[in-house]
Amino acid sequence: MDFGEIAGRGLVLLGCGKMGGAMLEGWLARGLDPGSVWIIDPKPADWLTNAGVNLNATLPERPAFVVLAVKPQMMGEAIGQIAPLGGSRDTVFLSIAAGTTIASFEAVLGGETPIIRAMPNTPAAVGRGITALVGNARVSAENLAMAETLLSAVGQTVRLDDEGQMDAVTAVSGSGPAYVFHLIETLAAAGETEGLPADLALKLARATVAGAGALAEASDDGPGQLRINVTSPNGTTQAALEVLMDETSGFPALLPKAVKAAADRSRELGK
Repeated sequence: MDFGEIAGRGLVLLGCGKMGGAMLEGWLARGLDPGSVWIIDPKPADWLTNAGVNLNATLPERPAFVVLAVKPQMMGEAIGQIAPLGGSRDTVFLSIAAGTTIASFEAVLGGETPIIRAMPNTPAAVGRGITALVGNARVSAENLAMAETLLSAVGQTVRLDDEGQMDAVTAVSGSGPAYVFHLIETLAAAGETEGLPADLALKLARATVAGAGALAEASDDGPGQLRINVTSPNGTTQAALEVLMDETSGFPALLPKAVKAAADRSRELGK
């Protein structure tokens, strides 16, 4: 993988927790020289000590990229450590902090700073995430391409038309894994109610959701057609779907409310 200017000018990673660590592992596995990475983290994981990276060391003057991977509630305090690197088009800032707008970064880093806002999700921890990204007017096509290279280390990427779509992305894919985890929980609990041992019910629920997701991603058919394919007339699946697809109490009623609640909260956090 070609990391371009990063190999020569370096990359700064502010925060190396679960998401930052997953990205770093992906970059190193794809050939990024650990000596070109500077990490700022007050409580670094043990493995970073022997990873060959520059850990809490003096930063390069003009790194190619600064990746902001701290939690949103910690961003205000943490960003001061790298604010002096902003103010020009030399260094691109890539944020994966939920609910933190490009404008809020411009207020700290300067209006001439190229800033990319991205929203990954937790399956990034196993290389199966999907990340949406959008940049400000100072971000070039080359900048976006390199950001996609960095983010592809943990899964797929998609570009947004404008930042206004980010709240909906947060509600669908950012928070979406939690919805699926809850589906696994409730499906397993329902299996227990029908007489299955708890461990067996959970194993069946996990494998079913994971397998169905993999099939939906690999198939040329859309999810609606896949649903039809496994639904025999007057069979067991149809009986269940009549409950789940009820317009007043099933998924068509519940999921739009859930996604709207998440999107509304994302808008509130961005103010």
